[in-house]
Amino acid sequence: MPEGDTVFALARRLRPALDGQRLAVGRLNVPAHATADLSGRTVLGHRTIGKHLLTDFDDGLTLHTHLKMTGSWTVTRPGRRLPRRLAPDVRVELGVVDGPTAYGITLPLVQLMTTPDAARALAYLGPDPLHDDFDAALAAANVRADPRPVIAVLLDQRVMAGPGNLWANELCFLRGLGPWVPASEVDADRLVALTRRTMRHSATVPGAMQVTTGDTRPGRQHWVAGRAGKPCLRCGTTIRVVAEVPGDPERRRTWWCPHCQPGPDRP
Repeated sequence: MPEGDTVFALARRLRPALDGQRLAVGRLNVPAHATADLSGRTVLGHRTIGKHLLTDFDDGLTLHTHLKMTGSWTVTRPGRRLPRRLAPDVRVELGVVDGPTAYGITLPLVQLMTTPDAARALAYLGPDPLHDDFDAALAAANVRADPRPVIAVLLDQRVMAGPGNLWANELCFLRGLGPWVPASEVDADRLVALTRRTMRHSATVPGAMQVTTGDTRPGRQHWVAGRAGKPCLRCGTTIRVVAEVPGDPERRRTWWCPHCQPGPDRP
């Protein structure tokens, strides 16, 4: 699943194509909004909150989309269209007058609502480490107050909005934390500061997207994520994996180095 830094970079890519532009075409190919017509509206801008993308329009409406596991966006130049084979998968089509067109493909979540309603729908999310007004103190308090395993807490979007499975695993390694150490026992301030620093680096530095080791060679971009059975890049110990994170409804995998990340065994 794309994480907050991926969606942040996506918004940055859509802005030059759509922001401040009037739409000639604005279709939402989903049952709930099949009759909606966004043509004639002007795109005010794109925002992200964690993994959520928000497209604001000049009439007080906001388009809320989420990539989850299947979604993507692509932008075509003026006069160009998507290959015909992709047409059935288009969920959102936003075409600028005499300009480019942005297509949201196989998006599992497409919601058109008033901008205040969008804010209320996402009010449950915790602070976003990619925002300039990120409340690090609140994020640290959220971590400190939670007795669950730190791997589960990092995945909880109510604690911080944006980190997903890759970042949760890599952050635990970088802080030397066993995945099942209770979050209430970790140095929350340092964990939150590392989350902000690494995710902002990933989202804003060209070529750095989710490269946590600083090494862009295949198989060496991550310390533990996706490296089950391979030697730890730091100590050589075999990286282990379990099939799911305790308490995680999406049953995501957890990778860790038993030597570099001491702590309790999996509950």
